[in-house]
Amino acid sequence: MKNIFKSSIGRKIAMALSGIFLIVFLTQHFLINITSVFSEDIFNMLSHFMGNNPLVQFVLQPVLIAGVLFHFVMGFILEWQNRKARPVTYAMYKGSKNSMFVSRNMIISGIVILSFLVLHFYDFWVPEMDYKYIQSLPEDPNRYYEELIHKFENPVRVGLYCLSFIFLALHLVHGLSSSTQSLGTNNKYATTIEKISFAFGIAIPLGFCFIALYHFFIHF
Repeated sequence: MKNIFKSSIGRKIAMALSGIFLIVFLTQHFLINITSVFSEDIFNMLSHFMGNNPLVQFVLQPVLIAGVLFHFVMGFILEWQNRKARPVTYAMYKGSKNSMFVSRNMIISGIVILSFLVLHFYDFWVPEMDYKYIQSLPEDPNRYYEELIHKFENPVRVGLYCLSFIFLALHLVHGLSSSTQSLGTNNKYATTIEKISFAFGIAIPLGFCFIALYHFFIHF
């Protein structure tokens, strides 16, 4: 196992697997949040279940946090190693002609997304921990919807969220396609996978952006 992580291919596979794991979580997170647009009761029910299920809170949540940290640390390591392998910038190198903007700036979009996650944790996870474990308030299964729309009353925060979702789209468009290739799907299905990756990478972030804008304009 150690030898796998010492090799460049092994690290790319580990990066791909952790990325796919986070994409699965992202999809699940979106499917729950989008219900807030259609039904306050369903959103409260799902949020209450996720927020009070011991398996989710004490097993899946730590695994998710570990997965996020692993993915970003591995991304920085791969970026550093790529730069180290080519310390001299070629005089005739023109990035725009040799690769897509997204693929050349994954580290930048990754940093923006990581910053967004810090804000997201501050907005939702920290208050949740404070509510349940510090203040030890009685559980209210109907509080989640009101807490959600309260976060989107500030236009600056909504703007930051939407900007982050744009960078998330850029990251996903290249990241999912690259991940599947690292896992050996660079074959006759590559074009189809690339199209699906592009559609997914655009649709999910736009969906999150729609949720934020919807609650901002509908409620405020």
